Amino acid sequence: MIEERFDSRTLANMNVALDRVCGCTPHGEEHATRRRVARYIIKCAGSGRTTLGELTEAGHRALAKATAAAAG
Repeated sequence: MIEERFDSRTLANMNVALDRVCGCTPHGEEHATRRRVARYIIKCAGSGRTTLGELTEAGHRALAKATAAAAG
C-alpha cells in the first residue's frame, strides 16, 4: 500500500496537493481526474521530491496534460 512507501509528512503533503489541484478545476471531484492527478503526485514523491510545492506542481502538470488531451 501507499502508506508503507512514504512517511506521514509526505503522505500529508500528497493529500493536500491533491486537494489543492483538484479544487481549482470544475472536474476536480471526478474520479478519473483525481486518479490522474494522484498518479503524478505519487510518481513525484517516489522520485524523492516530497515538498508540498513540488507535489502540487506535479499535480498541476497532470491536470494540464489532461486538459490538453481533451482539447486536442
